[in-house]
Amino acid sequence: MAERFDLIVFDWDGTLMDSAGAIVRAMQAAARDLGLAEVPAERARFVIGLGLGEALRHAVPDLEEAAYPRMVERYRHHYLSSDHELTLFEGVTEMIDALAARGHMLAVATGKSRLGLNRALGHSGLGAYFHATRCADECFSKPHPAMLEELMGELGARPERTLMIGDTTHDLQMARNAGTAGVAVSFGAHPVAALEAEGPLACMHTPGALARWLRENA
Repeated sequence: MAERFDLIVFDWDGTLMDSAGAIVRAMQAAARDLGLAEVPAERARFVIGLGLGEALRHAVPDLEEAAYPRMVERYRHHYLSSDHELTLFEGVTEMIDALAARGHMLAVATGKSRLGLNRALGHSGLGAYFHATRCADECFSKPHPAMLEELMGELGARPERTLMIGDTTHDLQMARNAGTAGVAVSFGAHPVAALEAEGPLACMHTPGALARWLRENA
């Protein structure tokens, strides 16, 4: 018998929106603005999903502490200057609409700031579908379970009836820490091998495959 989930929680960047590349480019541009060596793309992709301050400290560990606020400011300048041009992965709107029609509660748990997520929800047109959202500037960042715990508490969902879907190991580790199931998508930030090592229920390689898996298993 297929599993059934009352609450389905999505990461945003690299899971619903095709934005991982833009995040990497904004991080690299911010480093250039500060006269730093370019952040390697692999390192930048690894920190996607963490809160911005934490992500930049991992990506540029040798920067003096007093300079991180400036790098945060430059990152936001570069990312927000073009975030309106980003698009959802193909089929995401239809997938979310179908899940809502089936009666699932839907939520977002993201490393974005509240400002960034609100902009993304507005640009994408998906805002009305989500019953609750949590951002990294509102509680502990992934992989801490706080986002999922708060979402489950707000929506009255039990861990065993909650599913987390994301493109990073941070998402899957958060799910495990919160006692929920996790599904990985490999078309975002982290490589397949790293995702599969976390033991998700499934690892989907295209948005269409994710939509089919949810129809059959959620």
